[in-house]
Amino acid sequence: MAETLDRLLSPRSIAVVGASDRPETYACDALINLAEIGFEGTVWGVNPKRTEVFGHPCVPSIEDLPEAVDAVIVAIPAAGVPDVIEQAGARGCGGAVVFSAGFGEVPGGRDLQRRLVAAAHRHAMPVCGPNCNGIVAMHDRAAMWGDAFASREAGHVALISQSGNVAVNALNTSRGLRFHTVIASGNQAVLRAADYLEALAGRDGVRAIAMYLEEDGGPDLCDGIAACCDAGVPVVIHKVGSSPEGAQAASAHSAALAGDQRVFRAVVDEAGAAWARDVHELLELAKTLATPVRRRGGRRIAIMTCSGGDSAQGADETHSSALALPRLHPHTTDRLADLLPSAATAANPLDYTAMIWGDREALAELVNAVGEDPSIDQVLVFYDEPHGMIGASKESWGAVRDGIIEGARRSPVPTIVSSTLPELLDDASAWRFIEAGIPAVAGLRTGVLCAAALAAAPPSGEHARRLRSISAAARALSGHSPDDGADLTPDDDADETREIARWLSEHDSKELLRGAGIPVVDGRTVQDADDALAAFGQLGPRIAMKLSAPSVQHKSDLGGVLLGLDSPQAVRDAYSRLSAIALEYGEGAAVLAERMAPAGFELLVAAHTDGIVPAVVVGLGGIWTEILDDVAVVPLPADADRVENALRSLRGASLLTGGRGREPVDIAAVAKLAADAGRLLLERRLALVECNPVFVRARGEGAVAVDASIRLRAPLPTLHEAAIAGEGSS
Repeated sequence: MAETLDRLLSPRSIAVVGASDRPETYACDALINLAEIGFEGTVWGVNPKRTEVFGHPCVPSIEDLPEAVDAVIVAIPAAGVPDVIEQAGARGCGGAVVFSAGFGEVPGGRDLQRRLVAAAHRHAMPVCGPNCNGIVAMHDRAAMWGDAFASREAGHVALISQSGNVAVNALNTSRGLRFHTVIASGNQAVLRAADYLEALAGRDGVRAIAMYLEEDGGPDLCDGIAACCDAGVPVVIHKVGSSPEGAQAASAHSAALAGDQRVFRAVVDEAGAAWARDVHELLELAKTLATPVRRRGGRRIAIMTCSGGDSAQGADETHSSALALPRLHPHTTDRLADLLPSAATAANPLDYTAMIWGDREALAELVNAVGEDPSIDQVLVFYDEPHGMIGASKESWGAVRDGIIEGARRSPVPTIVSSTLPELLDDASAWRFIEAGIPAVAGLRTGVLCAAALAAAPPSGEHARRLRSISAAARALSGHSPDDGADLTPDDDADETREIARWLSEHDSKELLRGAGIPVVDGRTVQDADDALAAFGQLGPRIAMKLSAPSVQHKSDLGGVLLGLDSPQAVRDAYSRLSAIALEYGEGAAVLAERMAPAGFELLVAAHTDGIVPAVVVGLGGIWTEILDDVAVVPLPADADRVENALRSLRGASLLTGGRGREPVDIAAVAKLAADAGRLLLERRLALVECNPVFVRARGEGAVAVDASIRLRAPLPTLHEAAIAGEGSS
């Protein structure tokens, strides 16, 4: 619906339903905010009991408006909202912002939300909310906003937030942050974050988009970020729900389902987007990336400060980041020696001391000299400015600020400014820096983080193509099209998935894997003790015997796995024991005999659909799985090369590549096995393919799945019959 949002995001006429001048009501706040921001368009009130409010004419109903307004602000009790949306759609209005609560966020409001959505879809009318704070279009001087608000200059950061309070706080913060557009999306019953993202990507003046999310957004989010990549607009994301408690709070707050955080993070990384750990980082990263910096790439940074303590802190933070802090070139140190006071040392970080504080020209030349060093890609200057200074102190800090700006202008590399403590970034000075093309960041640690973000490659067409392939795979698997719209009751879909998801037995799982060309240990089911002995003769000298049943996923807990059987009597005894257990689990249960796989390094490989998009997960298996919690997540589709790169990014990658004198393992074989598992998941429309453990041997000797589980999304007979028939993936 992104192409229909222009009138809602840039309205020239607005109607306020429930218009009132009664203080502390949403309708009153909305009318005051329109005046505060300087909205120059037409404003109408809709209230059958009033003829005017704050000088704006009122009409009894939407149908009585003399024009089809661009935006309708709805500030009435929930019960009347669906009818208003119906009237606004029939009247041809451009969109609506619904402040009213009492919809899908509470059990009793779900029917009202269904009616609201049905009316919006009937008329293809975009609706923000319900249960939202609204939209502030600073760039277009339009505030459809029902909360505290202070008008400022328009900037280049757009914020999409599922939390109204996060948006309110962001609008009222003082850190040199200026917004183009702020959207508090509420329940997202009609328009989702991805719709706003796609619409904002192409809007004039938007240079970066910050997103505060409580749900993962599904494939639509991939398409929205792809649109930003095409437009060259960086995206910064903070998503809550990484902890079980956080996921529960997010769901309770806005009826959102928190997806698998690891898969979500993998999608963000694939998108070339920036990941924020909290709202502070979200705003600072977006502000930084929206500043028109001459991004030249490279991670070699120089730090400048007037304090030795700040130098040490900056060096520590840089060491723990992806940035490098190289030594300055001898030519630069000679040049700095002529510029610095005798008490200073020419080094990186550079403590130029307070002795030249306030010397505009000296500071300008220092910034330029460091920037001209051939080993430096970016200069980070620490600058603290207390609030409320007057007289000589204010002039001194102003001279420092102006010196940094002039030095940045002369320097061939980007310059970024950061306060050491967040509260020491003065709002007006920060805005001066930003207008000069110098990002101004609140806080030392965050300054280093933002410098690293500037050093990263900007979004590109390649990122967009990758995201769209991920989105297409997810939609093909789910059977949903891009135009299906928002889910009214996400729990319904989850229940449906649980209802049709069924497990294959281990032997049927492995048959399906073999058909797809995925290496598994040799083995077969056995029908009686004599057949077990025959299998021992075929697979020996040592075999494993297992219980194999669709309803049993943890065989070891039942004593259903017997290893290292090396005699006829041991095989007979094992069959007797396992067949008795199999009888308890009815049809589909069997006894599986397998060759003992040669020992190897244990890995876990799984392809699943539990996150925002289907993904393959590869990590250290066996005892390492839970101890290290070290896995790589790759959204699907993914070829072997992409999986191998992810494997090499693991914290424990040195265990695979020959670190500490270990023999390197066949990473390429594991990567191919994982990529094939992902391909099988997509082609067969499965819910889960898990191989755990996978034994990988020395380089060139391959990898093999020792245990396997497959969960189906489709009814069991279809895929079960395909497995038995040996119809593998092409």
